[in-house]
Amino acid sequence: MTIVKEYRIRNNCTVEEYRIAQLYAVAKMSMNETGGGEGVEVLKNEPYDSEMGKGQYTYKIYHLGSRIPALLRPLIPKDALILHEEAWNGYPHCKTVVTSPYMKENMRVVTETMHLADRGTTENALNLSLDQLAQRQVEYIDVADNSTISKAAYKPSEDPFTYKSKKTGRGPLNKSGWEADCEPVMTCYKVVTGEFKWWGITSTVEPLIQSNMRNVFTMFHRQLFCDTDEWYGMTIEDVRALEEETAKKLVEKRQQEGSSKTDFN
Repeated sequence: MTIVKEYRIRNNCTVEEYRIAQLYAVAKMSMNETGGGEGVEVLKNEPYDSEMGKGQYTYKIYHLGSRIPALLRPLIPKDALILHEEAWNGYPHCKTVVTSPYMKENMRVVTETMHLADRGTTENALNLSLDQLAQRQVEYIDVADNSTISKAAYKPSEDPFTYKSKKTGRGPLNKSGWEADCEPVMTCYKVVTGEFKWWGITSTVEPLIQSNMRNVFTMFHRQLFCDTDEWYGMTIEDVRALEEETAKKLVEKRQQEGSSKTDFN
């Protein structure tokens, strides 16, 4: 049976601020994860108006390379290390679909997100069906919980437990149960459905997909909070200009064989 998990991430910002923060953090992460022929390639970033509503559509290609877990590298052909991502950002609702041209219909990861001004208490934020609710496993992610971060992944500059914003005065998030009384607050509700059909390793890979998604959400939101002074005060026009500039830089970075992760500037 396909694993369906709902991750709830509380954030010390408003829903309106999160829209800017999220887009800024995605651009920054794309830069830091790209280089040496690997990373993110942005093919489309344009407005959409369809039966799904209105918003911003993006189409990206991820060149994974060495970013695949060592356990799986011997099992997966090189051509399978390319993933395509389509995203419809009709904020506050967003949908992302990741597929593999190599595996076609045998690999698909769908993430649907709703952003609400609450503390993670809405029981069906994405209007799941009764069948989906029966399958769903709910997990809360505490961005300030350093016990979930490996020593290799930990960065002092991205630690909400110690970070304090100079512009907003928010943080550090070092009080047990900070989510219950911090202001402002909002929650990202993310429902992830991951399918991976490959004889012999399906039962191994599908839990790994969920584990990886949880890790991505955790690290992303830790960085987002600790970058508050970078994105606070930006407008949507500022972010779109940044995205355009980032797309050009990503092309240059991917072509720099052997380059390593660099600072975002």
